[in-house]
Amino acid sequence: MTISIKARIAVTTALVGSVAAGAAAADTMKIGITQNNVGVDSYQTTYEKAFIAAAQANPDIEAVVLDAGGDVARQIAQVEDLIQQQVDAIIIWPTNGEAVVPAVRKAHSAGIPVIVTNSNIAEQGFEFAASFSGPDNITQGARAAEIMCEKFTEMGIETEAQIVQISGQPGYTTAIERAKGFEDRLPEVCPDVTLVETQPGDWNREKSQKVMEAFLVKYDDIDGVYAGDDNMGVGALNAAKAAGRDGIIFVGATNFSVGYEAMERGEYWGSIYQSPVDDAEAALKTALDVLSGAEVPFLNYFDTPKITQENMDQFDKPVF
Repeated sequence: MTISIKARIAVTTALVGSVAAGAAAADTMKIGITQNNVGVDSYQTTYEKAFIAAAQANPDIEAVVLDAGGDVARQIAQVEDLIQQQVDAIIIWPTNGEAVVPAVRKAHSAGIPVIVTNSNIAEQGFEFAASFSGPDNITQGARAAEIMCEKFTEMGIETEAQIVQISGQPGYTTAIERAKGFEDRLPEVCPDVTLVETQPGDWNREKSQKVMEAFLVKYDDIDGVYAGDDNMGVGALNAAKAAGRDGIIFVGATNFSVGYEAMERGEYWGSIYQSPVDDAEAALKTALDVLSGAEVPFLNYFDTPKITQENMDQFDKPVF
């Protein structure tokens, strides 16, 4: 839906307590976003750039762009700051799905619609949010389980394979949902495959490499690794390569460029294709739709298809 209001652009990257430079025209839609942790990986960095570009392209928007740096307390303070600025809508990429619920409730009480982006808040906060815009992370985990099972079946080891899982940041909704989707779906498609252990990699490649190094010492037989994103998956792959452990099937989620490149080399089997540009643009569009009074589903998912070595030629290399 096209918004008829016309006003100047004012996109501001700010810290808590800062105010957008210059007074916006009275009819400008002021939209604030507080992100999780822009510097932690290239997905979030690309998301921020895409969000700013989309806001700058719309003359109806003044955007206040904030980053919590992975700090829950800082994100809560940012939401409170946006409420004080009397923004028209708040987009939040939660640092922790449960801990931010009181802040979302406070914005709701102030009459400011909240759009949750990328990773949902805890269910008890759903009544205070206008919509969630992002990927269906449970489906991502389920599709990753299917990719792994299909490969094991092709290899003839579906009745005996053992796998390990490297999950994301503990307490983070995306990490919880991707693990749940995988763990629930795997026994449905490959009931005899054993998940021997799960450890968090915190979305960090170096930490995930160390987690995998420990797995390799502990387990003589590892047939597969499922990682909550390709950044962690490639960390695990690097550990296996350094240890000379060949033949392990690596499957991730959120296909990063490093994962795509590893797939091209034949070292990494599959992942789930997800665009941070689509993610950012969908969040902004959802906020605009809510402000225009359009009917918006609470769970506003965009599709994230399977990508493997067999079909990767159908997908562009990720830009992150």
